[in-house]
Amino acid sequence: MMRRTLLLGGVAATLGAGLLMPASTPAAAAPAAGPTFTAAYPAAAAAMRAAGGAYAGWARSGRTFLAFDTRGDGTAVEVVGDLATADRIAVVVPGVDTTLATFTDGLGGVARRAPATQARELYAAAGGGSVAVIAWLGYDPPEGVGLEAAREVRARAGARNLAAFTGWLADRRPDAHITLIGHSYGAVVVGLAAPELPSQVTALVALGAPGMGADDVAGLHTRASVYAALAPTDWIHRIPQMRLLGLGLGTRPASADFGATALPTAGVEGHDHYFTPGTASLAAVAAVVTR
Repeated sequence: MMRRTLLLGGVAATLGAGLLMPASTPAAAAPAAGPTFTAAYPAAAAAMRAAGGAYAGWARSGRTFLAFDTRGDGTAVEVVGDLATADRIAVVVPGVDTTLATFTDGLGGVARRAPATQARELYAAAGGGSVAVIAWLGYDPPEGVGLEAAREVRARAGARNLAAFTGWLADRRPDAHITLIGHSYGAVVVGLAAPELPSQVTALVALGAPGMGADDVAGLHTRASVYAALAPTDWIHRIPQMRLLGLGLGTRPASADFGATALPTAGVEGHDHYFTPGTASLAAVAAVVTR
């Protein structure tokens, strides 16, 4: 579904191409200039208040967003922590069925599936302080586990947006280390973005991932360290590893022959518990972010 860009701080020409782009729009170069964090936050809050209802409540509660848009399935880029001072920044990229409507409450009302919850759990596990975590719904994920979820079309559009956003972020925090964490189909987005990411991105993490759009770590064309976790009970194991007539997402990054560093999954049940407090996966991802 097409989504137009929210203009933050009234800067259409610069940030419109660099922070979020319509999924059907070709990638543009990331801007050399544009709104600072302090300019982006009030613009997003104003958009939430204008949207009314629960979204206005997000703004009233003091939550911090770099971007917000209700059009289409919606966009939201929320920051947990102090992005201006953090020297370790994590970006959580969600998977299928994530929309603005499920961003906070989670698919089916299950909070652990919500990017907003996952970002907060990671922030707490990482110890807060010099860490900031971004919940990034800056692309249009597929709906359900169907044909679109078996193709890279949505992921490629998302990868362009993610690379542009990460470049925008790195321009403003050149000394920070950035970790990108893709859950499920979000890992495909991260993998396809890998060749275009700035040097500040030092780690890529795939959680419950069907693939990363590559056959192995070398195929990601990145200098970042690559990590993967896939619980034995995760249904992703049942997805075939194949490419045929435009279908397929590459090799599962948790496979031994992919070459990623394996992260532990003790305590993870099924597909949606990688960010659950007390699991080995959450502790391991926090350690990657803060290393």
